[in-house]
Amino acid sequence: MKKLLKAIPLCLLFFSFTIVASYGQNSIFGKWKTIDDESGEAKSVVEIYEKNGKAYGKIIKIFNEKKQDAICDECDDDDPRKNQKILGMEIIKDMEKDGKEWTDGKILDPNSGSEYKSTMWLENGKLHVRGYVGFSFIGRTQVWERIE
Repeated sequence: MKKLLKAIPLCLLFFSFTIVASYGQNSIFGKWKTIDDESGEAKSVVEIYEKNGKAYGKIIKIFNEKKQDAICDECDDDDPRKNQKILGMEIIKDMEKDGKEWTDGKILDPNSGSEYKSTMWLENGKLHVRGYVGFSFIGRTQVWERIE
């Protein structure tokens, strides 16, 4: 009986870690390796986090050594990110949870300076990030891989 009583806290601890780990895999929050949908090349790491109940994301790593100090010189003149370093830049903003998707936010392509409406969803452990203009069928989707 004493062995059983000693084992209960360990079982509860293991069960708690299992729940937390599986919840993390079903969440968009964390670090994601961005994969270019045209070249298939890994470009950066974006950390997605929650702020005031919405999802935001910033670039925390750029894989191309030559682009470490790149700036968003193509951003609109009225965008506060204009001429700011891309590394550390918030490129995802105001995403709201809607069922299994995150919608109604914006995503910035810092290379072109273009900002798009965005929708994100998890599928098979990967994050699908869609940027579009007007209607959601006019746009591009990238599939990002979780790294943490």
